Amino acid sequence: MKINDLRALSTEALNGKLRDLRLDMGIEKRNIASTGVASKKIKIREMKKTAAQILTLLKERGAKS
Repeated sequence: MKINDLRALSTEALNGKLRDLRLDMGIEKRNIASTGVASKKIKIREMKKTAAQILTLLKERGAKS
């Protein structure tokens, strides 16, 4: 997701998106661990980047995550 799209979301929506991202990251990490497929590491990298952007936006807004 682009940072401008994330800025348009409300704080509650950002918290929900962060929760979903963390869940998806856990699922992907378990899939990589069980199958050993390295092609999904790029997807996890993008998820981490988006999560960091969301956390930064929440911190800027002064909201608790």
